Amino acid sequence: MILEALDLTKDYGSFRALDGVSLSIREDEFVSIIGPNGAGKSTLVNVLAGALRPTSGRVRFKGKDVHGIGPVGLARLGVARTFQLVHIFPDLTVSETIEAAVVSRLGRGPHLFASLAGDREVRSSALEVAELFGLADKRHTPSRHLAQGDKKLLDVASAFALRPEVILLDEPTSGVSTADKTGIMEILVSASRQMGLRAIVQVEHDMDIVFGYSDRIIALHQGKVLADAAPAEIRADTRLVDMVIGRRRPDPHLAS
Repeated sequence: MILEALDLTKDYGSFRALDGVSLSIREDEFVSIIGPNGAGKSTLVNVLAGALRPTSGRVRFKGKDVHGIGPVGLARLGVARTFQLVHIFPDLTVSETIEAAVVSRLGRGPHLFASLAGDREVRSSALEVAELFGLADKRHTPSRHLAQGDKKLLDVASAFALRPEVILLDEPTSGVSTADKTGIMEILVSASRQMGLRAIVQVEHDMDIVFGYSDRIIALHQGKVLADAAPAEIRADTRLVDMVIGRRRPDPHLAS
């Protein structure tokens, strides 16, 4: 297993967002995490990415306990999540946004803007990523002027610029028109193959995207794993699908 969660809990005061979550991600898998609002999906991704410390439990990457290492340390080991840099630096161009991630990967963070201005290796690496994501012709455009679909691609491209082995995506197609969603996913999958990613984990609400691209689906409800199965098995259980998109209460016997 390349990435594992072992009996994770995460409490916010008296509210338990994750309640004994265990899962394993194998190499060459595309795994989708689904569930209704409040199921704990984003909390789980943030814990896996090192952005949140679990209240209890462990995360392992390639067999190594990475509990408490933090997102920067984990990214250096090979696990990255979407940066959302487009929202942090809206006036940076597409190239500059991707270059910021490259600078971080190369360990030149203290000299970020100097590196963006004159480092040939940084510029070359950023251009390569921009081309993979179809953003090369927009590389001089400030990110705030991009269409929503291109903003999403830029978010993902920034994470890919870290050259991770595993990438964690939190709703990569949210806020994007139905017509653009498949295009984004096709670019994402193609880029992952070309860059040699070993696994992709995404949180996604669009069930067409989930069923269309996942090797395996993990369904969460009220902080617990309700199901962990292949797409065909999940799709066949219409009651389970209704539960994870928020239509019904779960049958307590399903999780047992």
